[in-house]
Amino acid sequence: MSALEPRDDVDVSPPAVDAPVAAESGGVLGRTYRALSIGIVSVVFLIAFEATAVGTAMPVAARELHGIPLYAFAFSAYFTTSLFAMVLSGQWADRRGPLAPLATGISAFGAGLLLSGTAGSMWMFIAGRAVQGLGGGLVIVALYVVIGRAYPERLRPSIMAAFAASWVIPSVVGPLAAGTVTEHLGWRWVFIGIPVLVVFPLALALPAIRRRASGPADPAAPVEPYDRRRIVLALGMSVGAGLLQYAGQERNWFALFAAVAGAALLVPAVRGLLPRGTARAARGLPSVVLLRGVAAGSFIAAESFVPLMLVTERGLSPTLAGLSLAAGGGTWALGSYVQSRPRLEPYRERLMVGGMVLVAAAIAAAPSVLIDAVPVWTVAVAWAFGCFGMGMVIASTSVLLLKLSAPEEAGANSAALQISDGLSNVLLLAAGGAAFAALGGGAVGAVHEAAEAGASGSHPGAFAAVFLPMAGVALVGAWVATRVRTKS
Repeated sequence: MSALEPRDDVDVSPPAVDAPVAAESGGVLGRTYRALSIGIVSVVFLIAFEATAVGTAMPVAARELHGIPLYAFAFSAYFTTSLFAMVLSGQWADRRGPLAPLATGISAFGAGLLLSGTAGSMWMFIAGRAVQGLGGGLVIVALYVVIGRAYPERLRPSIMAAFAASWVIPSVVGPLAAGTVTEHLGWRWVFIGIPVLVVFPLALALPAIRRRASGPADPAAPVEPYDRRRIVLALGMSVGAGLLQYAGQERNWFALFAAVAGAALLVPAVRGLLPRGTARAARGLPSVVLLRGVAAGSFIAAESFVPLMLVTERGLSPTLAGLSLAAGGGTWALGSYVQSRPRLEPYRERLMVGGMVLVAAAIAAAPSVLIDAVPVWTVAVAWAFGCFGMGMVIASTSVLLLKLSAPEEAGANSAALQISDGLSNVLLLAAGGAAFAALGGGAVGAVHEAAEAGASGSHPGAFAAVFLPMAGVALVGAWVATRVRTKS
């Protein structure tokens, strides 16, 4: 039996909490959990701020390093190494506890930023992004293990909502702050300045994790050796994903070879790393993992093209196009808050189905602005509703995954959830990018250059070829959401 499968013979309920302890703890900001909650939410805030700020500075960095042709690899390097690190982090956390992978991940994340910020060439810059990806993959899985071990089940929806809320300020302030720093001080200061923020999360979170979630789940049990097969599969998955991403943005014979090689590496890796039954949406854990990928992939693939569509088809400035999505950070947090309400727990499956319907509607509504008579603010309103649905779905998949995982399997299952999330992003982005380019939309790797130059002339049909299929994928997610609970 796969370690990622839900098991009927294992009690996966969280350890009982004594009444005095429960009363003392209060909520996630009660005395018992306050330092831990602030610390790990600060870690997520740091990652969110980096994601929004660095994306703003990236085009200037690539231009000054004469690396525009390699621009896309600055993103794919982060993604491919993070996939490998997710699997490694899951095994590490299950065997030794989440403290070491979390501390190592935060340190690598900061080191990668420094390496990129001091790079003298584009390839050195890309190497820094790869180191960042290793750190990010280690951190995100370790955080899930911390939540599964340190928080009782009744508090997990609330801490997931806090994670979502920690993206609100960075989504609004990050691009503006990074743009100002880039304009007045230079893009390097965006990368070099962010590692300073690492000190506070490390100082606050690590001691609290050491007290509440360090060491293996069962200290009395013998420590199992690392599963080398899974690590090899993870490496193959990372390389395969990188090859497919390259193939999706190039149109030559070598790209076809890269696509075949990438698929040959990716298919066996995914089958070995995700729960058995994921591809057919088997009830329970497999459907939770699949839903995470369907939701994240369809939404992110569509969102990536929204600013370009507003710039090239409706003449908005890049700043205004980016700000059209800013309200989504708030509604995403609101959706995550809604799912955290205890009285809505019996209706979690319905919330997830409704959330995916909202996501599908938002994606389908976005290309309506290709019609001149439709106001441009339609996208902002539609995306706000879509983000509300995503907030309910993404947080709920995290809650259900921990509920369905035995303590000693939390790391591996959390890694599977994150793999599904990240892998679907690159696959659906590659598919959407290929359709966009085939219909005259231009090379995906030139998206940021077109936005900066205010280029026009992209064929409207190219955008429709991205948004409408992604809306269909999101509707499939609404069906998958009906299968996340096992039949009683």
